[in-house]
Amino acid sequence: MTRPLRDQHGFAPLHNYAALGEGRSIALSGSDGSIDWWCAPNMDSPPLFDRLLTGDTRLPDGTLGGYFVIRPEGDYQSTQSYRPHSNVLETRFTTEAGEAVLSESLNSGSAGRLPWCELARRIEVTRGTVRFQLDMRIGHQAGQRSPYLSKRGKHQLFHVGDVLGMLVHDSDRITLHANDDRIHGAFTLTEGDRQTFAIIAGEGEPLVVPQLAAIDRRIDVSDKEWRDWAAIFDEGDDLSAYMLRQALVLKLLLYSPSGAIAAAATTSLPERIGGDKNYDYRFAWVRDAGYTIISFLDLGAEAEAKAALTWLLNQLANHGSRVCFALEGGVKDVVTTLPLPGYRNSQPVLRGNIAARQHQHGTYGDIFETVASFIARGNIIDSGSAEVLSHLADECTDHWRQPDSGIWELPEVQQYTMSKIACWQALSRAVELADEGHLPTTCRDRWDRERHRIAEFIETECWNEKVGAFTMYPGTDRLDASVALAVRFGFDGHDRLRRTLDAIDRKLGKGPFHYRYSGAEKEEGCFLACSFWMVDARNRLGQVDQARAHFDALRAALDQGPGILPEMVDPKDGSWLGNMPQGLTHLAALQAAAGLRRKE
Repeated sequence: MTRPLRDQHGFAPLHNYAALGEGRSIALSGSDGSIDWWCAPNMDSPPLFDRLLTGDTRLPDGTLGGYFVIRPEGDYQSTQSYRPHSNVLETRFTTEAGEAVLSESLNSGSAGRLPWCELARRIEVTRGTVRFQLDMRIGHQAGQRSPYLSKRGKHQLFHVGDVLGMLVHDSDRITLHANDDRIHGAFTLTEGDRQTFAIIAGEGEPLVVPQLAAIDRRIDVSDKEWRDWAAIFDEGDDLSAYMLRQALVLKLLLYSPSGAIAAAATTSLPERIGGDKNYDYRFAWVRDAGYTIISFLDLGAEAEAKAALTWLLNQLANHGSRVCFALEGGVKDVVTTLPLPGYRNSQPVLRGNIAARQHQHGTYGDIFETVASFIARGNIIDSGSAEVLSHLADECTDHWRQPDSGIWELPEVQQYTMSKIACWQALSRAVELADEGHLPTTCRDRWDRERHRIAEFIETECWNEKVGAFTMYPGTDRLDASVALAVRFGFDGHDRLRRTLDAIDRKLGKGPFHYRYSGAEKEEGCFLACSFWMVDARNRLGQVDQARAHFDALRAALDQGPGILPEMVDPKDGSWLGNMPQGLTHLAALQAAAGLRRKE
């Protein structure tokens, strides 16, 4: 028997994690029974458990990162998988003396999301006898808070700033020890026994203490809620099953209090081990939110699509064209560096994202493509939203000639080709919506003239015959894999785009993976969304067999964990990189699979 391996500093491979969620927070649970990341009560709150970014390294104040472990003592083997059509997770442990199943859920109720955080973990022994270790250490929020325990009647509570919580368990059968910021102990179960443990937490509010039996039941209630939601999808073959798993992960990233869609659940997971490209993705990007809305519409999840679109249009109305917004709404552009080691000692560890300060022309294309998809499915936008969109179209006609930060949020502003394509896309959709009566027609002719000017600029200035591709920006030989999206947006004829895809494969491809742009291989891994975009583009250009072969190779190379995907992969050894679960990766995977399924 062997344990799942962590390195000498206590860091686990990223593919060893699965995600739990309930529409407000997300936890990452490792295959060794350790929850190493959980921001509570909200996705963008400071983490209650943060070993993901600390390993077992002592921090400058002498403390350790937070985690919540339930696992067999001694040697064991384990496997993780989600229950069918569900985000309830099962980890199966095998020891020489027995076998056990750990079922985990961030619980919801029969009426939807609970008004408190409820992280439930049920352990059942299915064969023999197994002795377990339980160890819960509360994180110190990067040294900004000093957790402590207190007694209130018969309850043992923990306090971290304004967060109040408790570990609920059967204290008559299991004795745990508590000191300072830690609760720990050991217990033995035999075949047929089961025990449930749960963390109940809230922030700045009274704390409900549910009965343990009710918490235990809610694991299965939550499972049923997930399966009921999944039942709206037409699932019956391999591709549709794959699409459903992507949709279930995207549902985790939907922040239900506002309707925002988080780009990812984590911060500062590095794009290269030891590198400094470590960002906070617990924000809602217009691009990611827009693509998610379109995917939800395709799958029939109309309530989620409508909530997210309403939130997005309100943010654009109140704050103008922005790259990303806080999950509760508004713009937060203050970035703080936290004194943590970082995943495998990759620094900095950040809270906040400077992308909120940038301008990207891609925002125009993203919102108009999203609204056009919403309307194409028979839905209606209100007059206030139509006015907001008209102003954005006017803004796009004035601004498209200006350089911007581009889709990759690079520090160098440039006349990025993909940004020009996005402006063409925005005005093309605006003209179409005006012609159908969904937008005011006052400026329709100007939008039409300007989109043709943009197309002429792209065709004459951004095409490089020597390279045989639309390049990253005019006058360069560098390539940008995101140009593959132009196929989906309906730009250009097939010949130049097909040649561009061939050039991207030659120059940016690495096995089934792709780097984002020329030179990226020096500073980061391969960007998974780009590879799935390439699949989708090939498929749309009629290269169906090539697209399917590429898609199958991607799936095989990423088949390492229970179902969530990261932002990037190191093509040298297949190790995962970047924040996760990464919404853009799951979106691109879902859309590629959907396109292939339509061709079958």
